[in-house]
Amino acid sequence: MKLVGVSGALAGEKTSLAVNDVLVAAQLIDSTIQTELIDLREYDVEFAVGAPLADYNQDTWDVVSKIASADFLVFGTPIYQASISGALKNLLDHFPENAFKYKVTGIVATGWSSNHFLVPEYQLKPVLSYFKGLVPTGNVFIHNDAFNLESDEIIDRNVTDRIKNLADEMIYLQRGINNR
Repeated sequence: MKLVGVSGALAGEKTSLAVNDVLVAAQLIDSTIQTELIDLREYDVEFAVGAPLADYNQDTWDVVSKIASADFLVFGTPIYQASISGALKNLLDHFPENAFKYKVTGIVATGWSSNHFLVPEYQLKPVLSYFKGLVPTGNVFIHNDAFNLESDEIIDRNVTDRIKNLADEMIYLQRGINNR
């Protein structure tokens, strides 16, 4: 199985590191899982205008293809103005309606305000469900206080445990889908 993580932040390290932590946790649970991190800071994904995918640049094509070929996915977003990042929403606009059918689609979100912990639940989860993704119950919101100020490493043990639980639930659900 291949697990692809998508970091929907164009600035900072926290979201990318959190998504990568899910990928690492998944490999610790099952070393046969292949992982790949797509950090949107490293790609020039064009603005979605409703054109066929072939009309977009190579980076857009590559990112969409990598995500489409994954067995399951984890999406990371910073919370900006009580919403998911525009970069992640733009990326998702490139996919057809059934893009994530039979795929588990986990969520990791980072933010400065604890008041935003439900943003992924109320904004990103419905979008992933629209694409027919199966969204786990154990998605993770990470307050910025959970990160080390100098290294951006997660230092909150509770958050680390929740990330491991998310990886475990995603693997369990995806295996169930694959074995049906």
